[in-house]
Amino acid sequence: VMPLRGLEECGLVRETGYVWMRQGKPYEHHFRATGTRVRYDAEVTAYVEEGRMKRMTGVRSKQMMLWVPIVEMSLDGADKVYFKSNVGIV
Repeated sequence: VMPLRGLEECGLVRETGYVWMRQGKPYEHHFRATGTRVRYDAEVTAYVEEGRMKRMTGVRSKQMMLWVPIVEMSLDGADKVYFKSNVGIV
């Protein structure tokens, strides 16, 4: 779900689950399977726990002509990924 193009730095603070990824420049990706455009800033941060990333920063999804920030991502079993924005499920 997170492309690794131009990745310059990444890290994990095990005690808190805080992760960060830095790339040389922002990157925009088109997921063909869902027809969704996602924009990744030069720095993406989140807190991870099993099956979930929360309090995400630096990730936006294009929904009906608007770029909506993605703040949470979770897995439902092995086949579904859910994304949550400030305004609800995307």
